[in-house]
Amino acid sequence: MKCAIETSNLAKYYRVYSKKEGLVPSLVGLFRREYREVHAVRGIDVRVEPGEFVAFLGPNGAGKTTTLKLLSGIITPTSGSASVLGYTPWKRENAYRRRFALVMGQKNQLWWDLPAAESFRLHQQIYDIPEASFRQTMAELAGMMEVEPLLHRPVRELSLGERMRMELIAALLHSPEVLFLDEPTIGLDVTAQFTIHRFLRHYQQTRGTTILLTSHYMKDVDALCRRVIVIAGGRLIYDGSLPGLVERFGGYKIISVLFSDGEVPPDLERFGQIVSREPPRMRLRVDRQVVTATLRELLARYAADDVSVEDPPLEEVVSALFSSAEERSRETAVTLTRA
Repeated sequence: MKCAIETSNLAKYYRVYSKKEGLVPSLVGLFRREYREVHAVRGIDVRVEPGEFVAFLGPNGAGKTTTLKLLSGIITPTSGSASVLGYTPWKRENAYRRRFALVMGQKNQLWWDLPAAESFRLHQQIYDIPEASFRQTMAELAGMMEVEPLLHRPVRELSLGERMRMELIAALLHSPEVLFLDEPTIGLDVTAQFTIHRFLRHYQQTRGTTILLTSHYMKDVDALCRRVIVIAGGRLIYDGSLPGLVERFGGYKIISVLFSDGEVPPDLERFGQIVSREPPRMRLRVDRQVVTATLRELLARYAADDVSVEDPPLEEVVSALFSSAEERSRETAVTLTRA
Protein backbone atom coordinates (compact mmCIF):
# COMPACT_ATOMS: atom_id res chain seq x y z
CA MET A 1 0.00 0.00 0.00
CA LYS A 2 1.31 3.44 -0.90
CA CYS A 3 1.98 5.89 1.91
CA ALA A 4 -0.63 8.63 2.39
CA ILE A 5 1.87 11.49 2.64
CA GLU A 6 5.43 11.55 1.33
CA THR A 7 7.88 14.42 0.96
CA SER A 8 11.39 14.43 -0.44
CA ASN A 9 13.79 17.31 0.25
CA LEU A 10 10.80 19.66 0.50
CA ALA A 11 11.91 23.27 0.92
CA LYS A 12 10.34 26.73 0.91
CA TYR A 13 12.36 29.96 0.93
CA TYR A 14 11.08 33.54 1.01
CA ARG A 15 12.94 36.65 -0.15
CA VAL A 16 11.96 39.50 2.17
CA TYR A 17 12.90 43.19 1.96
CA SER A 18 15.02 44.19 4.96
CA LYS A 19 14.09 47.79 5.76
CA LYS A 20 16.40 49.75 8.05
CA GLU A 21 15.37 52.48 10.47
CA GLY A 22 15.99 56.16 9.80
CA LEU A 23 15.42 58.61 6.95
CA VAL A 24 18.75 58.23 5.15
CA PRO A 25 18.75 54.38 5.13
CA SER A 26 15.15 54.50 3.89
CA LEU A 27 16.11 56.80 1.00
CA VAL A 28 19.09 54.59 0.15
CA GLY A 29 16.73 51.63 0.18
CA LEU A 30 14.74 53.15 -2.67
CA PHE A 31 17.71 52.61 -5.00
CA ARG A 32 19.69 49.83 -3.35
CA ARG A 33 17.57 47.35 -1.50
CA GLU A 34 18.80 44.74 0.90
CA TYR A 35 16.90 41.48 1.15
CA ARG A 36 17.00 38.57 3.51
CA GLU A 37 16.24 35.02 2.52
CA VAL A 38 14.03 33.31 5.08
CA HIS A 39 14.28 29.52 5.05
CA ALA A 40 10.82 28.49 6.24
CA VAL A 41 11.25 24.79 5.35
CA ARG A 42 14.66 23.23 4.69
CA GLY A 43 14.61 19.89 2.92
CA ILE A 44 12.10 17.81 4.90
CA ASP A 45 11.76 14.07 4.20
CA VAL A 46 8.65 12.50 5.72
CA ARG A 47 6.52 9.39 5.13
CA VAL A 48 3.10 8.96 6.74
CA GLU A 49 1.23 5.70 6.29
CA PRO A 50 -2.56 5.53 5.74
CA GLY A 51 -4.50 5.73 9.00
CA GLU A 52 -1.69 7.25 11.08
CA PHE A 53 -2.37 10.05 13.58
CA VAL A 54 0.88 12.03 13.63
CA ALA A 55 1.85 15.04 15.73
CA PHE A 56 3.85 17.66 13.83
CA LEU A 57 5.64 19.78 16.43
CA GLY A 58 8.01 22.72 16.48
CA PRO A 59 8.49 26.16 18.04
CA ASN A 60 6.92 29.28 16.57
CA GLY A 61 8.43 29.94 13.15
CA ALA A 62 9.70 26.37 12.77
CA GLY A 63 7.86 25.82 9.49
CA LYS A 64 4.88 23.71 10.64
CA THR A 65 2.13 25.82 9.11
CA THR A 66 4.20 26.40 5.97
CA THR A 67 4.55 22.63 5.56
CA LEU A 68 0.79 22.11 5.95
CA LYS A 69 0.18 24.84 3.36
CA LEU A 70 2.56 23.07 0.98
CA LEU A 71 0.84 19.72 1.52
CA SER A 72 -2.60 21.24 1.01
CA GLY A 73 -1.52 23.06 -2.16
CA ILE A 74 -2.01 26.61 -0.88
CA ILE A 75 1.60 27.51 -1.71
CA THR A 76 4.27 26.00 -3.96
CA PRO A 77 7.71 24.85 -2.78
CA THR A 78 11.04 26.36 -3.74
CA SER A 79 12.43 22.87 -4.29
CA GLY A 80 11.73 19.24 -3.53
CA SER A 81 8.62 17.14 -4.02
CA ALA A 82 5.56 15.96 -2.14
CA SER A 83 2.82 13.44 -2.72
CA VAL A 84 -0.48 13.20 -0.83
CA LEU A 85 -2.71 10.28 -1.79
CA GLY A 86 -0.72 10.07 -5.01
CA TYR A 87 -1.33 13.72 -5.96
CA THR A 88 1.09 16.63 -6.18
CA PRO A 89 -0.68 19.14 -3.89
CA TRP A 90 0.29 22.41 -5.63
CA LYS A 91 -1.20 21.20 -8.93
CA ARG A 92 -4.53 21.83 -7.18
CA GLU A 93 -6.44 19.12 -8.99
CA ASN A 94 -10.13 18.94 -8.11
CA ALA A 95 -9.83 15.22 -7.48
CA TYR A 96 -7.27 15.94 -4.77
CA ARG A 97 -9.25 18.77 -3.21
CA ARG A 98 -12.14 16.37 -2.62
CA ARG A 99 -9.93 13.96 -0.65
CA PHE A 100 -8.33 16.15 2.00
CA ALA A 101 -9.32 18.87 4.46
CA LEU A 102 -7.42 21.60 6.28
CA VAL A 103 -8.55 23.09 9.59
CA MET A 104 -6.64 26.07 10.96
CA GLY A 105 -7.47 27.05 14.52
CA GLN A 106 -6.88 30.75 13.83
CA LYS A 107 -8.81 30.88 10.52
CA ASN A 108 -12.56 30.64 9.99
CA GLN A 109 -14.24 28.88 7.08
CA LEU A 110 -17.80 29.44 8.33
CA TRP A 111 -19.86 32.53 7.51
CA TRP A 112 -19.88 34.72 10.61
CA ASP A 113 -23.47 36.01 10.39
CA LEU A 114 -25.08 32.79 9.14
CA PRO A 115 -25.99 29.65 11.08
CA ALA A 116 -23.44 26.85 10.73
CA ALA A 117 -26.10 24.74 8.99
CA GLU A 118 -26.16 27.26 6.10
CA SER A 119 -22.37 27.08 5.72
CA PHE A 120 -22.65 23.29 5.74
CA ARG A 121 -25.08 23.55 2.81
CA LEU A 122 -22.51 25.62 0.93
CA HIS A 123 -19.92 22.91 1.54
CA GLN A 124 -22.39 20.36 0.22
CA GLN A 125 -22.57 22.26 -3.06
CA ILE A 126 -18.81 22.82 -3.28
CA TYR A 127 -18.02 19.14 -2.81
CA ASP A 128 -21.13 17.88 -4.65
CA ILE A 129 -22.22 15.70 -1.73
CA PRO A 130 -25.43 13.72 -2.39
CA GLU A 131 -28.36 14.86 -0.26
CA ALA A 132 -28.84 11.59 1.61
CA SER A 133 -25.14 11.29 2.37
CA PHE A 134 -24.96 14.93 3.46
CA ARG A 135 -27.86 14.61 5.89
CA GLN A 136 -26.54 11.40 7.37
CA THR A 137 -22.99 12.68 7.79
CA MET A 138 -24.06 16.03 9.26
CA ALA A 139 -26.40 14.36 11.74
CA GLU A 140 -23.72 11.85 12.75
CA LEU A 141 -21.00 14.48 13.23
CA ALA A 142 -23.29 16.91 15.04
CA GLY A 143 -24.35 14.11 17.38
CA MET A 144 -20.77 13.10 18.12
CA MET A 145 -19.87 16.76 18.78
CA GLU A 146 -23.05 17.37 20.81
CA VAL A 147 -23.97 20.52 18.87
CA GLU A 148 -27.40 19.65 17.37
CA PRO A 149 -29.20 22.52 19.20
CA LEU A 150 -26.62 25.01 17.91
CA LEU A 151 -26.76 24.27 14.17
CA HIS A 152 -29.26 27.05 13.44
CA ARG A 153 -27.69 29.76 15.59
CA PRO A 154 -25.49 32.40 13.89
CA VAL A 155 -21.83 31.50 14.18
CA ARG A 156 -21.05 34.86 15.83
CA GLU A 157 -23.23 33.84 18.80
CA LEU A 158 -21.26 30.65 19.47
CA SER A 159 -18.44 30.28 21.96
CA LEU A 160 -14.90 29.62 20.70
CA GLY A 161 -15.17 25.93 21.57
CA GLU A 162 -18.54 25.62 19.83
CA ARG A 163 -17.19 27.35 16.72
CA MET A 164 -14.21 25.01 16.55
CA ARG A 165 -16.53 22.00 16.73
CA MET A 166 -18.51 23.45 13.84
CA GLU A 167 -15.28 24.06 11.89
CA LEU A 168 -14.36 20.39 12.29
CA ILE A 169 -17.79 19.27 11.13
CA ALA A 170 -17.53 21.47 8.04
CA ALA A 171 -14.11 20.01 7.22
CA LEU A 172 -15.35 16.42 7.54
CA LEU A 173 -18.65 16.63 5.66
CA HIS A 174 -17.07 15.29 2.47
CA SER A 175 -15.34 12.43 4.39
CA PRO A 176 -11.72 13.35 3.56
CA GLU A 177 -9.08 10.65 3.61
CA VAL A 178 -6.41 13.05 4.89
CA LEU A 179 -6.99 15.73 7.51
CA PHE A 180 -4.52 18.52 8.31
CA LEU A 181 -5.13 20.13 11.70
CA ASP A 182 -3.26 23.33 12.54
CA GLU A 183 -3.71 24.28 16.22
CA PRO A 184 -7.34 23.04 16.47
CA THR A 185 -7.56 23.59 20.25
CA ILE A 186 -5.84 26.98 20.49
CA GLY A 187 -7.52 29.17 23.10
CA LEU A 188 -10.00 26.50 24.18
CA ASP A 189 -10.79 25.63 27.78
CA VAL A 190 -10.17 22.19 29.26
CA THR A 191 -13.73 20.97 28.64
CA ALA A 192 -13.69 21.99 24.97
CA GLN A 193 -10.26 20.42 24.50
CA PHE A 194 -11.47 17.15 26.00
CA THR A 195 -14.55 17.10 23.74
CA ILE A 196 -12.43 17.61 20.62
CA HIS A 197 -9.87 15.00 21.77
CA ARG A 198 -12.62 12.44 22.30
CA PHE A 199 -14.20 13.21 18.94
CA LEU A 200 -10.95 13.09 16.95
CA ARG A 201 -9.83 9.87 18.62
CA HIS A 202 -13.13 8.13 17.89
CA TYR A 203 -13.42 9.52 14.37
CA GLN A 204 -9.89 8.53 13.38
CA GLN A 205 -10.24 5.03 14.81
CA THR A 206 -13.58 4.34 13.11
CA ARG A 207 -12.82 6.00 9.75
CA GLY A 208 -9.10 5.27 9.42
CA THR A 209 -8.44 8.88 8.39
CA THR A 210 -4.80 9.96 8.11
CA ILE A 211 -4.33 12.99 10.38
CA LEU A 212 -1.39 15.37 10.67
CA LEU A 213 -1.72 17.58 13.76
CA THR A 214 0.22 20.66 14.78
CA SER A 215 -0.25 21.94 18.31
CA HIS A 216 1.55 23.77 21.10
CA TYR A 217 -0.58 21.93 23.66
CA MET A 218 1.19 18.74 24.68
CA LYS A 219 -2.11 17.41 26.02
CA ASP A 220 -3.29 17.20 22.40
CA VAL A 221 -0.24 15.17 21.46
CA ASP A 222 -0.35 12.90 24.49
CA ALA A 223 -4.07 12.22 24.07
CA LEU A 224 -4.10 11.56 20.34
CA CYS A 225 -0.75 10.69 18.75
CA ARG A 226 1.59 7.73 18.91
CA ARG A 227 4.09 9.17 16.45
CA VAL A 228 5.80 12.55 16.68
CA ILE A 229 7.63 14.55 14.03
CA VAL A 230 9.60 17.53 15.32
CA ILE A 231 11.02 20.33 13.16
CA ALA A 232 12.97 23.44 14.16
CA GLY A 233 14.49 26.07 11.93
CA GLY A 234 12.74 24.40 9.02
CA ARG A 235 14.63 21.12 9.55
CA LEU A 236 13.41 17.75 10.74
CA ILE A 237 15.12 16.86 14.03
CA TYR A 238 13.05 13.91 15.29
CA ASP A 239 10.66 11.33 13.84
CA GLY A 240 9.54 8.51 16.10
CA SER A 241 7.32 7.47 18.99
CA LEU A 242 6.27 9.72 21.84
CA PRO A 243 7.97 7.52 24.49
CA GLY A 244 11.06 7.51 22.28
CA LEU A 245 11.07 11.31 22.27
CA VAL A 246 11.02 11.43 26.06
CA GLU A 247 13.66 8.69 26.28
CA ARG A 248 16.00 10.43 23.86
CA PHE A 249 15.65 14.07 24.91
CA GLY A 250 14.50 13.78 28.52
CA GLY A 251 17.84 13.30 30.26
CA TYR A 252 16.37 12.78 33.71
CA LYS A 253 13.58 11.12 35.67
CA ILE A 254 11.58 12.16 38.72
CA ILE A 255 11.83 9.94 41.81
CA SER A 256 9.00 10.38 44.31
CA VAL A 257 9.46 8.94 47.82
CA LEU A 258 6.96 8.78 50.70
CA PHE A 259 9.08 8.38 53.87
CA SER A 260 7.79 6.13 56.64
CA ASP A 261 8.71 8.31 59.62
CA GLY A 262 6.74 11.32 58.38
CA GLU A 263 9.80 13.51 57.82
CA VAL A 264 11.97 14.24 54.78
CA PRO A 265 15.70 13.66 55.48
CA PRO A 266 17.74 16.91 55.26
CA ASP A 267 20.65 15.62 53.17
CA LEU A 268 18.92 14.54 49.94
CA GLU A 269 20.49 17.20 47.67
CA ARG A 270 23.46 14.91 47.12
CA PHE A 271 21.18 12.43 45.29
CA GLY A 272 19.88 14.99 42.80
CA GLN A 273 17.89 18.20 42.44
CA ILE A 274 14.92 18.47 44.78
CA VAL A 275 11.79 19.30 42.78
CA SER A 276 9.42 19.51 45.76
CA ARG A 277 9.57 18.82 49.51
CA GLU A 278 6.17 18.25 51.10
CA PRO A 279 6.73 16.06 54.16
CA PRO A 280 6.49 13.15 54.28
CA ARG A 281 6.84 13.14 50.45
CA MET A 282 9.77 14.34 48.39
CA ARG A 283 10.28 14.53 44.61
CA LEU A 284 13.82 14.37 43.28
CA ARG A 285 15.18 15.05 39.78
CA VAL A 286 17.84 12.46 38.94
CA ASP A 287 19.96 11.87 35.85
CA ARG A 288 18.47 9.01 33.82
CA GLN A 289 21.70 6.96 33.88
CA VAL A 290 21.88 6.81 37.68
CA VAL A 291 18.23 6.24 38.58
CA THR A 292 18.71 2.59 39.55
CA ALA A 293 21.77 3.29 41.70
CA THR A 294 20.06 6.26 43.35
CA LEU A 295 16.97 4.22 44.21
CA ARG A 296 19.11 1.44 45.64
CA GLU A 297 20.97 3.84 47.94
CA LEU A 298 17.85 5.73 48.99
CA LEU A 299 16.00 2.57 50.00
CA ALA A 300 19.06 1.21 51.78
CA ARG A 301 19.37 4.37 53.91
CA TYR A 302 15.75 5.34 54.55
CA ALA A 303 12.46 3.57 55.24
CA ALA A 304 9.82 4.37 52.63
CA ASP A 305 6.13 3.52 52.30
CA ASP A 306 5.92 4.32 48.63
CA VAL A 307 8.33 4.95 45.74
CA SER A 308 7.64 5.86 42.13
CA VAL A 309 9.76 6.81 39.11
CA GLU A 310 8.26 9.07 36.45
CA ASP A 311 9.36 10.49 33.12
CA PRO A 312 9.75 14.27 33.04
CA PRO A 313 6.70 16.26 31.91
CA LEU A 314 6.35 16.19 28.13
CA GLU A 315 6.17 20.00 28.05
CA GLU A 316 9.62 20.26 29.66
CA VAL A 317 11.19 17.75 27.27
CA VAL A 318 9.78 19.43 24.18
CA SER A 319 10.64 22.92 25.45
CA ALA A 320 14.26 21.92 26.08
CA LEU A 321 14.42 20.29 22.64
CA PHE A 322 13.03 23.42 20.94
CA SER A 323 15.46 25.71 22.76
CA SER A 324 18.46 23.58 21.79
CA ALA A 325 17.34 23.31 18.16
CA GLU A 326 16.66 27.04 17.86
CA GLU A 327 20.15 27.90 19.12
CA ARG A 328 21.69 25.66 16.46
CA SER A 329 19.52 27.07 13.67
CA ARG A 330 20.13 30.78 14.39
CA GLU A 331 23.61 30.62 12.91
CA THR A 332 22.33 29.73 9.41
CA ALA A 333 18.75 30.99 9.46
CA VAL A 334 19.16 34.11 7.28
CA THR A 335 21.15 34.96 4.15
CA LEU A 336 21.45 38.61 3.05
CA THR A 337 21.48 39.65 -0.61
CA ARG A 338 21.39 43.02 -2.35
CA ALA A 339 19.54 44.23 -5.41
